[in-house]
Amino acid sequence: MNAAFTVNAFGCLFLAALASALAARLWLAARQARHVRAHRGAVPPAFAGTIALAAHQKAADYTVAKARLGMVDVCLSAALVLALTFGGLLQWLSDAWARAAEAGGIAHGVALIASVVALLSLAELPLVLYRTFVLEARFGFNRMTPRLFAIDLAKQALLAAALGIPLVTLVLWLMARMGEQWWIWVWLAWTAFNLLMLLIYPAFIAPLFNRFSPLEDRALAERIEALLARCGFRSGGLFVMDGSKRSSHGNAYFTGFGAAKRIVFFDTLLSRLAPGEVEAVLAHELGHFKRHHVWKRVAVLFAGSFALLWVLGRLIGEDWFYAGLNVATQSTATALLLFVLAVPAFTFFLQPLLSLHSRRHEFEADAYAASHSSAAELVDALVKLYQDNAATLTPDPLHSAFYDSHPPAAIRIARLRTP
Repeated sequence: MNAAFTVNAFGCLFLAALASALAARLWLAARQARHVRAHRGAVPPAFAGTIALAAHQKAADYTVAKARLGMVDVCLSAALVLALTFGGLLQWLSDAWARAAEAGGIAHGVALIASVVALLSLAELPLVLYRTFVLEARFGFNRMTPRLFAIDLAKQALLAAALGIPLVTLVLWLMARMGEQWWIWVWLAWTAFNLLMLLIYPAFIAPLFNRFSPLEDRALAERIEALLARCGFRSGGLFVMDGSKRSSHGNAYFTGFGAAKRIVFFDTLLSRLAPGEVEAVLAHELGHFKRHHVWKRVAVLFAGSFALLWVLGRLIGEDWFYAGLNVATQSTATALLLFVLAVPAFTFFLQPLLSLHSRRHEFEADAYAASHSSAAELVDALVKLYQDNAATLTPDPLHSAFYDSHPPAAIRIARLRTP
């Protein structure tokens, strides 16, 4: 009786968490669409002299279209989770692979995890195609060809297999061999893997998808190098990425760490901003580096993974954890998959805390940029980027608080304009 009650209680708790998260996501998306449509007719006063009504309305329509597609996406994701758990699909896959490999063994576990990842990716593919070739194309952003999309997809699949299969094999081996403290060893392996990716990504992974050329504009390069010298920053080079072959969106970022640090500009960004505006955007990115935001975010990621693996360490031996999600076969692989499927439902309402943490970093980076370059030129650059990327100037406040890693445009620019 007690065991059955525990199984039923956990199953009901999971369904309640999943339903609550789904309902909240749909409600927030509907609020966003409604709020943006309500403010579509007029440019906010702070931007009336710099952004045309047509551009403002394009941003509103683009935001609403993304919100509607996002609603379909979250419904599909919830349906897939239910199919794998209460629908019995995960148990069916486990039984199917048990006919080819020893049930509960490492080979069986790797095959099971790989098949679930492939299934989820294939289920999401129609939405990815629609987003790329319909939604992004409708608003003039997509430059991806079907051939390039197929090539990217093949590269991503091969890379995922090349990196993911050895990692999963190691994780399952550690779970089987390291006793009750296996989760500490898995966390150490996961941490080492992520640090390795930070190190090798700039030189070995990113070039598989994009071409990186040294910045050829000598005047701009000298201006940037002067900024780097003022800020005490040493980089491994200034590079331009051919982002325009996939999208007209623009950006700039740092990648790598130590001697492998690189500064990367999208070619689309350089084509739209004046030299002083490029310098101001880079000063903002330098602010993230100088305020140690990347490492703070990495620390949060590692702390979160440590806590979650500790929880999984407590759950992995509990019968009700598997039975409550309609899985009969208990193994390290099914435990990992069930945990990954269930965790988002229980942690969704922590999202505003992560967003708040990120927005504080953006304000700090803006303040750093304003003290080491021109605040006015950073404002001009941001206005251009908001317009070029069709970012709404009037997001729903609650939706923004939940999801937005960057502060709303009006608040961010008002701070930069304040002496």
